[in-house]
Amino acid sequence: MINRLFPHPIMTILLTAVWCLLVNEPKLGTLVFGLILGTVIPFATAAYWPNRPRIPRPHLMLGYIAIVVWDIIVANVVVAAIVLFKRNDRMQPNWVSIPLDLRTPEAITMLAGTITLTPGTVSADISDQGHALLVHALDARDPDAVRDEIKQRYERRLKEIFE
Repeated sequence: MINRLFPHPIMTILLTAVWCLLVNEPKLGTLVFGLILGTVIPFATAAYWPNRPRIPRPHLMLGYIAIVVWDIIVANVVVAAIVLFKRNDRMQPNWVSIPLDLRTPEAITMLAGTITLTPGTVSADISDQGHALLVHALDARDPDAVRDEIKQRYERRLKEIFE
């Protein structure tokens, strides 16, 4: 019964939270309407999600999110310092190819999104079979170090969460 009412419980929670943040009024009516939206939207779109992604260890996602938020804050400071104080002729932008150990599309999408969210890097392309990700780094003297950091810091954790 509960699975039929809440076909995507995480989406229900996220939609409710997003609604409450958008309205920005801490009232009971806001929460109730957010719960209604969070229940109706996933229920109405459940048919379009026949193969719902499975996350074997969702509790690890909180640690991953904390690391990504921290890295975004640090990268903002680093990119601001590069923009303000580094001359263009001293910057070394590079394309970095990252071979992927991840195989699930959701994990690869999370990795690409994480890279793009972090200032100074952007995911540009993925290989046809999904075995490599092409990333542009704003200032990367050592592309191998960038590749190794992304694989160790993000991909390893996503593999633990999704596979």
